[in-house]
Amino acid sequence: MIWEDECYLLSKRKFRENANIINIFTQKKGKVDGIVYGGNSRKIRNYLQISNKLYISHNSKSENKIGYFKTELIKPISPLYFNDKERTSALISICTLLNILLPESQPNKIIYTYFENFINSIAFDNWIFIYIFFELNLIKELGYDTNLAKHINNKVSKDANKIKIDGYIYEVPHFLISRKIPENYTNILIRKSLYFTRQVLQNKFFIPNNILFPKSRFILENYFN
Repeated sequence: MIWEDECYLLSKRKFRENANIINIFTQKKGKVDGIVYGGNSRKIRNYLQISNKLYISHNSKSENKIGYFKTELIKPISPLYFNDKERTSALISICTLLNILLPESQPNKIIYTYFENFINSIAFDNWIFIYIFFELNLIKELGYDTNLAKHINNKVSKDANKIKIDGYIYEVPHFLISRKIPENYTNILIRKSLYFTRQVLQNKFFIPNNILFPKSRFILENYFN
C-alpha cells in the first residue's frame, strides 16, 4: 500500500529508540497511524509537533499492518503560538478530539474542511468562535444533529435559549442557533458556549463509550473563567 497526501499531525508517541508512531488526519484517507523512523532525530522531532501540516509518503505491506511514513514539513502551526496559552490549548484540544473520535482510515472531507478552516482562522481575533462552531459541526458529522434552529424561540435570557435534547436540558447561547459570531461578547458567553458543546460531546460520545474526556479541552474552557 503506497500513497501520498497532505495531513495534520494529531498525536505522536515514542516507538523504539529512534522512531515514533504518529496519528495524522488526511483528506484522502482520514485518520491514519504509522511509524516514522528517525522521528527522534533533531531535524524531524522539531517539526513533528501537534497540528503542524505535513506531507506524508506512506508505505505498508498490507492494509492490516501499520505502515511507515516519510514526512516533510509543509507549514508549522503550533510553534507560532507557543507563547499563547489559549490558542495552544485549542490546537491540542481539537487534535485530541479528532484523534479520539474519528474512525481509522475513513475519509471525511467535510470534517477535514472544517478543521482546516479553524487552522486558517486561528490568527484572527474571533478564532474561539470558529473553534466552537467546529465542535458543533463535528458533533453533527459524527452522526448527532442537535437541530438547534427549531428551538430559536425558547428563550431564558437575552443571551441564551433553554433547549431539551434527548432528555438533557441545555442552556444555549443565541449565536449558536443563528450561527452568527456576536459583535460584542464576554468570556462568560464564550465559557457558556464551550460548556454546551462539551456537555453534548460528553453525553453522546464519551460517557456512553466509557472514554475519558480530554484534559486539554477542560483547560481550554477554564481559560475563559
